[in-house]
Amino acid sequence: MAKELKKMVVIPDDVTVSVTDRRVTIKGPRGEVTRELWYPHITIQHIEDDLCVDSDITSVRKKQKAMIGTLASHLKNMIDGVTRGYRYQMKMVYSHFPIQLQIEGNRFVIGNFLGEKKERVATILGGVDVEVAGDQVIVTGINKESVGQTVANIEQATKIKSRDPRVFQDGIYVVAKGLVS
Repeated sequence: MAKELKKMVVIPDDVTVSVTDRRVTIKGPRGEVTRELWYPHITIQHIEDDLCVDSDITSVRKKQKAMIGTLASHLKNMIDGVTRGYRYQMKMVYSHFPIQLQIEGNRFVIGNFLGEKKERVATILGGVDVEVAGDQVIVTGINKESVGQTVANIEQATKIKSRDPRVFQDGIYVVAKGLVS
């Protein structure tokens, strides 16, 4: 079986990359992202203006083929993050009780959700900016995983458990996501 499985990720001019053992650090105009990427028998090498994700054995299995593509996608997402950044736009929806939103450090506090006395809290991960403008919540950052997890935390904090979700459709939902223009 021919081994030609390697994936090449192009590094833009304004981005610097360092690869040491399992740790990959990518610096760009918006900041720096460091991540530990490792899988058995898969190597990441910095070759001229490219990052090469390849296997160091000749008989590659199905899982290793899949992980080569996965690690290449992670590297591409890191490069996109430090050059452009990620942005999620969420909308606050309520029909019964007006929701009150506050940002307190690394906590996103949701008050008066469904008329509840106790506030609901979502965690904002490091390196992620959250801003509230009317009924819009904008979540931005350079690490795609951190931005996505913060958005998921906000959505999960407004999950309705004790009422019929067809009637009570209150919550905070994602309406748009992607790279910053």
